[in-house]
Amino acid sequence: MIKRILQNQVIQSLQRFPAVGLIGARQVGKTTLARMIADIWPKESLYIDLERPGDFAALAEPERFLVRHAKKLVIIDEIQLRGELFPVLRSLIDMDRSPGRFLLLGSSSPDLIRQSGESLAGRIAYHRLSAFLLNELSPDQMDTLWLRGGFPPSILAESDEASMQWRQDFIMAYLQRDLSVMGYDVRIPAMTLRRFWQMLAHTHGQLTNLSQLATNMGLSRQSVRKLLDILQETFMIHRLEPFHANIKKRLVKAPKIYIGDSGILHALAGINTLDELMSHSIVGMSWEGFCMEQILNQIPREWSVFFYRTAASAEIDLVLQKQIGQSPVFVEFKHSQTPKLTAGFWSAQKDLQPKACYVIYPGRTAYPLTKSVEALPLTQIGKIWE
Repeated sequence: MIKRILQNQVIQSLQRFPAVGLIGARQVGKTTLARMIADIWPKESLYIDLERPGDFAALAEPERFLVRHAKKLVIIDEIQLRGELFPVLRSLIDMDRSPGRFLLLGSSSPDLIRQSGESLAGRIAYHRLSAFLLNELSPDQMDTLWLRGGFPPSILAESDEASMQWRQDFIMAYLQRDLSVMGYDVRIPAMTLRRFWQMLAHTHGQLTNLSQLATNMGLSRQSVRKLLDILQETFMIHRLEPFHANIKKRLVKAPKIYIGDSGILHALAGINTLDELMSHSIVGMSWEGFCMEQILNQIPREWSVFFYRTAASAEIDLVLQKQIGQSPVFVEFKHSQTPKLTAGFWSAQKDLQPKACYVIYPGRTAYPLTKSVEALPLTQIGKIWE
């Protein structure tokens, strides 16, 4: 359902803007979605994949080439590989501002947005394609989605073993090939990078300590910061910033790092089956990250997301705020059929006076946990921002 909604949103943007950017991780389905859009787009389309040598060479003189296809919807895949195209696109768009001229696909969000923002400001709209989400599947598939993650080849694999093999191959391809293909100059051996990624998996959802990571890896803080930036830019991790409130308490300032896809998290942690996950020490934090990604990929854009923690251990997993100054919404994640709240939650509630509080748990029925807190199944998270 969400992919259909996104498809319609991209089409609506193409009807209004000369260029539309579709961003998301590699292997998440951007090309498939773009081809689906091309099939129903009223004009003829042209697909260019910049990872194919022939297509790359065809754009040796991009302006002359693209002018010849001015009446088509031109789809350019992995656009970040040719940053010099953006000024050319701007020139062509300024000569003809007709909507629906270019659909640009990219796997490195900040780089793509920075380059296009400098050249295509006011001429382009962006959409992000996520991996599969729970509300695109049957509720009965929740545990499979949680274990395998949302990358299409992983969730649709014929067995858990085949899914794990795909994820392990994806991780090695990302480290050995994809980073260099996407233009990153990473002068660290692939196995060292994998060990760094595995370390992040074992600290999933915890506060980021750059000094500790640097010491454990034998790297400088600057190198660690660069690696984190790359993983975030390529949609492999999510960095959650702390909520800052005007209260007389000392607040934690370090961000939290989450592995973006639960299946990649489990592959890095060596978790092969649901039984292994349920008995693993990471199960609670894995559930938290899985639920959080469902929310982050569905919540309306105007909402901001944070976590809250004080030096005295008052803590909330997720703090949502629609506008600065408004009372926030609290969200906690508990992998239990009978979730219980800690003293840190009640302390945070007293600090910030939220307008609503929810606990996301793996059940199927919403019910009042207390007078001010509602237990909510993951399938009903849309209620949070209604």
